[in-house]
Amino acid sequence: MNALIVDPLSQLARPPALGPRRRAIDAAVARTLGLLISLLLLSCGTGSEQPPPTPTWSIVSSGLDEGLLSISGTAADDVWAVGADQGRGPLVLHYDGTSWSRIGTGHRGHLWWAHALAPDDVFVGGASGAILRWDGSAFARMDTPGLGRQTVYGIWGSSPDRVYAVGSFAGRAGFIWRWDGTTWRVLEIPRDIPLAPNGDYPGFFKVWGDDAGRVWVVGGRGLVLRSDDGETFDVVESGVESTLFTVAGDGDRVVIVGGASNGTLLEGHSGAALVDRTPEFVPLLQGVALKGEYAWASGAMGLVLAREGEAWVPVNHGLGLDVQSLHAVWLDPQGGVWSVGGDVLGPSLDAGVIIHRGPTVPTYDPNPGVDPPVPEVMCPENDVDPAGPGQSIARRWNELLLDAIRRDIPRPGVHARNLYHVSAAMWDAWAAYDTTADGVFVRERTTSTDVAAAREQAISYAAYRVLAHRYDATRAVMPGASLSQACFRAFMGRLGLNPDDTTSTGDTPLALGNRIGAAIVEMHAGDGANEGANYADTTSWMPMNPPLVVDEPKIMLPVPSYWQQINIAEAATQNGIIVPSGVQGYIGANWGEVRPFALEGRRPDGLYLDPGAPPVFEDPKMPDWVVEVVRLEADLAVDPARTIDISPGAYGNNPLGTNDGMGHAVNPVTGAPYAPNVVPLGDFARVLAEHWADGPRSETPPGHWNTIANYVSDHPMHRRCLFGEPACLAGTTPEIDELEHDVKVYLAINGAVHDAAIVAWGVKREFSGARPISLVRFMAQEGTLPLVPGLIERITEESSAPGGRHAHLAPFVGQIAVLAWPGEPGDRAADTTPIQWIRGVDWVPYQRRTFVSPGFPGYVSGHSTFSRAAAEVLAALDGDEFFPGGLGEFVAPANAYLVFENGPSEEVRLQWASYYDAADQAGQSRLYGGIHIEPDDFGGRRLGSQVGELAIARARTYFDGTAVP
Repeated sequence: MNALIVDPLSQLARPPALGPRRRAIDAAVARTLGLLISLLLLSCGTGSEQPPPTPTWSIVSSGLDEGLLSISGTAADDVWAVGADQGRGPLVLHYDGTSWSRIGTGHRGHLWWAHALAPDDVFVGGASGAILRWDGSAFARMDTPGLGRQTVYGIWGSSPDRVYAVGSFAGRAGFIWRWDGTTWRVLEIPRDIPLAPNGDYPGFFKVWGDDAGRVWVVGGRGLVLRSDDGETFDVVESGVESTLFTVAGDGDRVVIVGGASNGTLLEGHSGAALVDRTPEFVPLLQGVALKGEYAWASGAMGLVLAREGEAWVPVNHGLGLDVQSLHAVWLDPQGGVWSVGGDVLGPSLDAGVIIHRGPTVPTYDPNPGVDPPVPEVMCPENDVDPAGPGQSIARRWNELLLDAIRRDIPRPGVHARNLYHVSAAMWDAWAAYDTTADGVFVRERTTSTDVAAAREQAISYAAYRVLAHRYDATRAVMPGASLSQACFRAFMGRLGLNPDDTTSTGDTPLALGNRIGAAIVEMHAGDGANEGANYADTTSWMPMNPPLVVDEPKIMLPVPSYWQQINIAEAATQNGIIVPSGVQGYIGANWGEVRPFALEGRRPDGLYLDPGAPPVFEDPKMPDWVVEVVRLEADLAVDPARTIDISPGAYGNNPLGTNDGMGHAVNPVTGAPYAPNVVPLGDFARVLAEHWADGPRSETPPGHWNTIANYVSDHPMHRRCLFGEPACLAGTTPEIDELEHDVKVYLAINGAVHDAAIVAWGVKREFSGARPISLVRFMAQEGTLPLVPGLIERITEESSAPGGRHAHLAPFVGQIAVLAWPGEPGDRAADTTPIQWIRGVDWVPYQRRTFVSPGFPGYVSGHSTFSRAAAEVLAALDGDEFFPGGLGEFVAPANAYLVFENGPSEEVRLQWASYYDAADQAGQSRLYGGIHIEPDDFGGRRLGSQVGELAIARARTYFDGTAVP
């Protein structure tokens, strides 16, 4: 803006060519200034007293990594500023009158507002429905009704037992909570609240209350709510449609600011109508504060306004701020003016700034002195050799790779390929010292006076060369790559081997291993994976549907049979790695073209195997499939009265591609019936969904089946008798040694999961099957989702009446509601989200809100294909489909296992009699998790069975030396 008016105790700046209104304002300010100066002169008399110093503006801090969003306090020497989280936790600063300090909260996510009741009682709210409370020494997270998708944008209170919080979900679906000193509870919003064009009510952004007990709430689309009793809110006509960001007041006066490209400023007194006091030509306003006769506002481009009489005039603070907006302003009891902001009008939330008017205060420097050196990446001691020296060298490298996968982005095809190639490298190094076995890629024959030591060294160099190439961060940036590289090198050092020795000529084990590793890397540089471009799509895939915006209740789905990408505001991979938000990419669109292990004979459509007819939206069974997904999610409700027996005697033993099994009559090893294993259905469903989802720190489904293979190998009742060789099982011939067993198991199982990825992702690319989130929302929006009493219902005037099951959905009469999981709780470690009635257009899978749904089509299920293929291999290698002892188990301890929320409420033991039972549960889990419909699962199981049989047949040829004529 041009020359601006400063505060009344400093010189008036006169802009050229002022309009009539501005000239009138300036004249009024000048008169006020003259009067104030006269009063000051009179008060000075003839004595020697000096007039108080003129308040000045200063920059307390600027250019911070985190944008600042709120400032509050109780005095000039007790000031709190809070803001964004840029990876180190949210910025929380405290000024004690002497210096600034950064306070840790133990919380992750942006903090949007602070309200100080006392020096030892400060409320702070922000992301993940969080409200933190300062007790004078530390912050503690309060137990709120908040979900992970909700953000607390405003807090105000008059006493420790009368505090209000407001917020929204993605700028819509506003909420109001009240703290009574004991609990936070949800207050009802007016039933006549105006709905936005998307069919939802707007978000709420700030709350303030006056001395008479009235409480004001402001939000989107010009929304103003007022409660005269502190409980029941009514809509107040604002006369504007722009977003209203902040409300504040003093006595019976209230001021509301907001806007868009142009600012909005409204004033009101007591119960009187709001009056528009917006100055001409002001941009967006975001902060406002009043105290006595003083009133200040702040906004875009570092704008500050002061109230003069009935007008609001710009103040020339002279600070030359280069920020998007001053987001908040606060007046301390001593008359100081504080304002904070930064680049806070977009997603970056950085470039934080604090400014102050009043006596000089110390500046805040987030990085005093010289920046510390960047520490060298070191592998934690426990990660150098996670399997331990008691295991075979193949097992030790396998566990290192599984850890590397857990650090990386979950790309199942990529990880299956790495597992296969490392397994082949180890196998080729082992086979080189065998007179019968054939190598897969390198078929050398050699010998040594110490074959065991030679094999260990050759296997290590071969595996290291492949892994060092695949996790080379300079070639393709991958999360955790530098740490994984450090662990690979550290493990080589622990083995007494030099990772930098690339000698590849000669007959030494070192040279052999280097040749094998280099050959595998070179032979697969052009295998269709496109690893040189970080596995980018080579098929020119184009979407047939616009993206589904997860945070919006309206869906556009012109081709409902086809997969729809999702657009999420905050994104993370399934193992928790933060990635750029927005429209998800297609992971593995080209994977059907990758060179396989055992598959042969691609069909004209590019597929190796026939998946049968894909599910389409017009299929008469589609409504039933979609309803089943809704019902299974409703089964996540934790109810001790609803139980299920998940023992192998009652659950499993399904014919291929069905869920028709009734369990196994007896344990085939012991001959006795399986003991019942009765648990709450909701606990079982949640554990099942999360265990097989391969969530945070996941080794992904291909790696998961490596962990199962390792579990089987470690079982005390397991014997290393490949293909169920009778004499070995009877003990008349010895078991094969541990290393031979491991290299054979890894080659077969990882060859199978590699081919499973090629088959499944080829089918996904060919048919592009829809995901449940699109199907449920679209059918709910169109009114075609079948109504099922108690599960899927239409909201009516009767059902949404006060006290009714749909009372909280009263604004949406006529729409479809579903009994569902509304999303993860704000505090996932401590809370559980109850199953409840929500609108069908808001339905989400049982997944993290930063993940929601995978970045590739649904049909067929990768989990089902991987799992059945691996199960076929394990059954063939053991010569028996049953786990050792007839029982495999995984224990999920009570209140310590789930990641999406707290739970399970009691210990849950997943149990399987056979590898096929475990594989079937992996497929079933994806329906409980809201990721697949039934045909995706069953089709994947059938294809996986074929893949596994082909893989084990091919592996046998390498084992017995018939692969090479």
